[in-house]
Amino acid sequence: MAPRGRLIALEGIDGCGKSTQAGALAAALGARLTHEPGATPVGALLRRLLLAPDSPAPSPRTEALLMAADRAEHVAQVVEPALAAGDWVVTDRYSASTIAYQGYGRGLDPAGLGALVTWAAAGLAADLSVLVDVTVEVATARLAAGGRGGADRMERLGPGFATRVRQGFLAQAAEDPAHWLVVDGSADVETVAAHIVASVRERFGDASAPGR
Repeated sequence: MAPRGRLIALEGIDGCGKSTQAGALAAALGARLTHEPGATPVGALLRRLLLAPDSPAPSPRTEALLMAADRAEHVAQVVEPALAAGDWVVTDRYSASTIAYQGYGRGLDPAGLGALVTWAAAGLAADLSVLVDVTVEVATARLAAGGRGGADRMERLGPGFATRVRQGFLAQAAEDPAHWLVVDGSADVETVAAHIVASVRERFGDASAPGR
């Protein structure tokens, strides 16, 4: 039987560069790359409800429940089967994003959200969460220069919201340093990627190493 795979989550505020780094890490490790929200057919529908600017805006509690539903489907359909087969998984966002965005950002109780997140993920926590940390000013400038078709609902909430979300990520990392890696995302892409890959390999070895 193949050893169980490892789950590594890339976290950070919008514009920090985590999606790019998730792709680079997955490629370096030979891991499966996935994302939240929207990695499953059900999740794609939930993503539109959550993020599309032309969709009705949910209340904060409804938003948290929709995020939890996306994660439950993601874990059941994508993440857990891959880990059980011995594959490593790199996900662009995971449980810490709910605590940061709906907790610190929206003002919901982080402890209550933690229980919801754990239940939705069937108790599956990331082996390592990598916070690609940049200032709100850097992130805002990157989003403006990105040339995308338009900001989603979260990206339109402004610097005050982004500041609270960043504080939420930093607080989680400070509370559990054994399961977090905080990297300066303001350096060039290659430098950040090399640091993340080296740090992950130092902790866990390569993807052929035994799982947790």
